[in-house]
Amino acid sequence: MFQGLRGRLLLAYLIVMEAILILFSLGIYGLFSRSLSRQLDNKILTLAEIVAPTLSRVDRQGKRYLQYSADIPWQNVFNAKEQGIEWFDTQKRLLAHQGITFSRLPPEPGFLTIRQQSPTLPPIRTVTLFVSIDRSTFNQRSLQGYIRISQSLTETEKEQSELLWNLGITIIATLGLVTLGGFWLTQKAVEPLEESVEQLKQFTADASHELRGPLTAIKASIEVMQNHPERIHPKDVRKLGAIASATNQMAHLVQDLLFLARTEGAKMPSEADNLELSLNHLLEDLIEWLEPLAQEKEITLEYQELAKVAVMGDSGQLARLFSNLIQNALQYTSEKGYVIVRLSQHHRQARVTVEDTGIGIAPEDLPLVFNRFWRADKARSRREGGTGLGLAISQAIAQQHRGKITVSSELGVGTCFEVCLPINETKTLK
Repeated sequence: MFQGLRGRLLLAYLIVMEAILILFSLGIYGLFSRSLSRQLDNKILTLAEIVAPTLSRVDRQGKRYLQYSADIPWQNVFNAKEQGIEWFDTQKRLLAHQGITFSRLPPEPGFLTIRQQSPTLPPIRTVTLFVSIDRSTFNQRSLQGYIRISQSLTETEKEQSELLWNLGITIIATLGLVTLGGFWLTQKAVEPLEESVEQLKQFTADASHELRGPLTAIKASIEVMQNHPERIHPKDVRKLGAIASATNQMAHLVQDLLFLARTEGAKMPSEADNLELSLNHLLEDLIEWLEPLAQEKEITLEYQELAKVAVMGDSGQLARLFSNLIQNALQYTSEKGYVIVRLSQHHRQARVTVEDTGIGIAPEDLPLVFNRFWRADKARSRREGGTGLGLAISQAIAQQHRGKITVSSELGVGTCFEVCLPINETKTLK
């Protein structure tokens, strides 16, 4: 139980930490990318502002100005391998260009990111400025042309990719450390629960053991009184019967609680009790024992033997497991109904199914049927005096024998319990 709890706690811890790391990494990546974009935009905008005053010279001299001018104002900030400069006239016709990175689109003022059609060509970032001149004394300005600066995004994307790889490696390494820390934390978190459960189990066992003495004395006294009815006032006969019934119910409850406290979470029975036994013979004896109860209720109790198998275990405990299931089926099945007990083998497992045509269990109640003291309302109305521990005991016995028990049901149709147990590895009955 606690191994599963540790696993769920550790998984939840890792999921939360992974989500936090991913969100944190995405935040860092977003801030880094935004910072790179701003730096790039400032870089190309600065270059565009430096180049803008040269539009008139390029318009008059063309490429000769770029080839023969000794004083190029942008030569210290221009990277010809990653950038491109383009001059356009008022009709958006290209006058001249410099560098190797260009866009084929017509110039439009503002920033623009362009993904080129060819996968071999890198995306580019452009900024376009319109250049105007003052042509009148009234400070009216007219358009002179456009300047466009283009910047390859190869280096930017490379830096972003490196950041992603570094963040991924950091997340993996951090998750490894978090896993170790989470394992230690879950161990520490579950330890108080384990101690509390052990104390509760010990208290249940001690209390059950201590209650057996007084209950035995009460039961013996009642039996003595019932053996001498002449000493009992007629008005007290029913009261004495109620006390006897309550005492028997309390004795069964104490016995069941003591059994659960001793067996739940325990390992396989000791070698003295862990003997090879025939499930066929065990089930045949149970069917023969419970047949009168079935006949009394006019229920057809059928046993189908589809395989002969042997298992290792405690015959007393396994008999209790299957008798609980069969008696429950008989209790919750109406007259003229059917209860079918089926024994089969699947691979290296023995399967025992107990199927009835009883009242059934609601789908929302199925996960609760193995809880202690749980009984559906309909079941409570049909069976008086039960403790509500039978299925919990059956599950504990199945788990103690390295098996499992499952249930499927439909309201008004019936219920099917299936018990799977590992068969004896050394022998199969013939």
